Amino acid sequence: MLKDALGREHNYLRISITEHCNLRCTYCMPEEGIALTPKPHLMTAEEIIYIAQIFVANGVSKIRLTGGEPLVRKDAKAIILQLGKLGVDLTITTNGILVPNFIETFQAAGIHTVNISIDSLVEKKFNAITRRNYFDTVMQNIDLLLLQGFRVKLNVVLMKNFNDNEIIDFIALTKDKSVQVRFIEFMPFTGNHWDKSKLVSYAEIMDTLQSAYALSEIERLTDAPNDTAKNFKIKSHLGSFAVISSVTNPFCSTCNRIRLTANGKLKNCLFSNSETALLDTLRAGESIIPLIQNNLLSKKAVRGGMDDDLKFQNPELFSQNRSMIAIGG
Repeated sequence: MLKDALGREHNYLRISITEHCNLRCTYCMPEEGIALTPKPHLMTAEEIIYIAQIFVANGVSKIRLTGGEPLVRKDAKAIILQLGKLGVDLTITTNGILVPNFIETFQAAGIHTVNISIDSLVEKKFNAITRRNYFDTVMQNIDLLLLQGFRVKLNVVLMKNFNDNEIIDFIALTKDKSVQVRFIEFMPFTGNHWDKSKLVSYAEIMDTLQSAYALSEIERLTDAPNDTAKNFKIKSHLGSFAVISSVTNPFCSTCNRIRLTANGKLKNCLFSNSETALLDTLRAGESIIPLIQNNLLSKKAVRGGMDDDLKFQNPELFSQNRSMIAIGG
């Protein structure tokens, strides 16, 4: 197993296969966009598969594909199908726009769970946050995935005075749809104008929940090992919901995740501003395993070293990190 200095085992690899996206979500990408990595410095499909094979040989049992928007990559289908042969739990996070073109690919690759990013059930607000007009498309494709038997998770980044008044609406969506709504605390990254006043905390989410439902109606579900989410359901509802509280209640002590960016750099924490480049060594025909091991050994105990609220709110620290679109979530 791949272990860090604190003994945490890492069996979950998140691979960003592109920095490109067909949306421009405000919390993910700066309004002016980002400088994209030149193609020669991006991982090829063959390099993605090879690096994934190395991780699997060293204990990784789950791989999630991310972006940007992973489905905009021209060879996405080939990458998904090849990764599907590795015998891991293969999943994907997408904005859902191109899903109809990939249903058969997902099925052939053994993908059973699809995460869809959607931050509002109000078309006008959806268009504002994404800077695009795909609301109806995404809603239709969520239903399509459910119809095809996929487990669907909806990722909702909550922001105060924007979509925090939709918490109950999202939970109501679980009444007749077998979806899991995942409320995610707004996190700081380069260019997304984060400040704590925009944060909707785990405690505030639960307070809102209890204003609409009796405690007897709210069921606390058992969290999976290494789960980032606190899981719940309304007893009479078909689906469920969860809260991912990376800011107010970090889950770092059980973290089993490592991230590979589209340009072949390893990040051992979403919040870390340090990275390990793999491609030059790989292309020189040398082993990248020592680089992977050293990267993990440098992993901080909590949020990339931002181990208290003062550090976490210091823009000089998190502005040295990538924009979310260039990390892959």
